[in-house]
Amino acid sequence: MKKPLKNLKSIDEPDFFERVYAVVKLIPEGRVTSYGAIARYIGSPQASRMVGWAMNASHRSRELLPAHRVVNRRGLLTGKHHFRHEMLMQQLLEGEGIEIEEDRLVHFEKHFWDPYKELV
Repeated sequence: MKKPLKNLKSIDEPDFFERVYAVVKLIPEGRVTSYGAIARYIGSPQASRMVGWAMNASHRSRELLPAHRVVNRRGLLTGKHHFRHEMLMQQLLEGEGIEIEEDRLVHFEKHFWDPYKELV
């Protein structure tokens, strides 16, 4: 089993959002991950909803985050309402070669990036 990012702490720590953002920054172009996969990787497998809250607040981050690459466990663009306009998330993903139909990734498994498997 691969080790998660160093210095990851419990969900009760104030830097939970920053730990989420550290993973989001690593999602490669043309790939997506889920709220649950991020939660699992940072050691808080029951906190996928809190990862969603972090993504909702990501516009306040000092760094530009590829928030469009985080979808729900079924490949749905559930966070699209938190972008400047509702189609922006889809447009960004399509710009990276990901096909979307009715707010869902067409080949979700092909594009899914699991940080627990991909990161050492």
